[in-house]
Amino acid sequence: MNRLSISARLIFSAFAATIGIAATPVAQAGELWRATGLEQPESALFDAANNRIIVSNIVGNPGDADGNGYLSVLSPEGKTVTQHWTEGMDAPKGMAISGGKLYVADITKIRVVDLASGRLVASITVPNAVFLNDMTSDRTGKVYVTDMLADTIYRIDGDKPELFAGDPMLASPNGVFADGDRLIVASWGKGIKPDFSTVEPGGLLAVDLASKMVSPLLGAREFADLDGVVAIGDTVYATAYMTGTLYRYKAGGAPEAVAHFKPGSADIGTDGKSILYVPLMNEGEVVALKLD
Repeated sequence: MNRLSISARLIFSAFAATIGIAATPVAQAGELWRATGLEQPESALFDAANNRIIVSNIVGNPGDADGNGYLSVLSPEGKTVTQHWTEGMDAPKGMAISGGKLYVADITKIRVVDLASGRLVASITVPNAVFLNDMTSDRTGKVYVTDMLADTIYRIDGDKPELFAGDPMLASPNGVFADGDRLIVASWGKGIKPDFSTVEPGGLLAVDLASKMVSPLLGAREFADLDGVVAIGDTVYATAYMTGTLYRYKAGGAPEAVAHFKPGSADIGTDGKSILYVPLMNEGEVVALKLD
């Protein structure tokens, strides 16, 4: 069995196991709406230019190239605009927008979608990729993608992928968000076990765009197995998939749990102002939260 097959089985066993974990659904005062009827929604990205939310649906084993994955479009009010907006994918996860195109992480490929039409226009193979996960774009239009099971981050400039950072300190990098002159990374943790728990929990990291130096954020090391991450102003929000916890962090402080969902909270998105979009993979839902 090759490395990708082993990784796919590991990912699937973890996601399947969390469905049965008992947890109390959140009764969040800031909850605006819940969109239902999605199929393993992994990422929710706000498309500001078109005032909509794009959602990636895995539909099956997150590591299988089965052709079942697709993208959906929601309105800002959480209504389904188009259920099957872009098809022809395997297990789409994180997304980023750059130059009128949508870039989607899909196991070992980056899918490129025309934002205007939703048409899949290209597939970029990332050499040596194992399990591509979340994506982001910086101020210059360059796109970044994490490889969770290889402790690496790749950069895509146009249609050319290159290794940007490879460091054990990344500790299974999952979420990534471009924040000025750095990337903020949500780490799942070191020593992933068959049930997807870890020997050491993950935390929040920063990667300098110029020097590529990786450094932990003060006070936010090794506190949870993290999934998605975004920043709004000086505040970082991150999800912990296995527990369904949403954390808030400010520099110099400690991560604070601000909402609790069932296990399965994945790659969060934001309107950049006051709203978070939280995909709940195991529930087939996306939740919009109004921040304080």
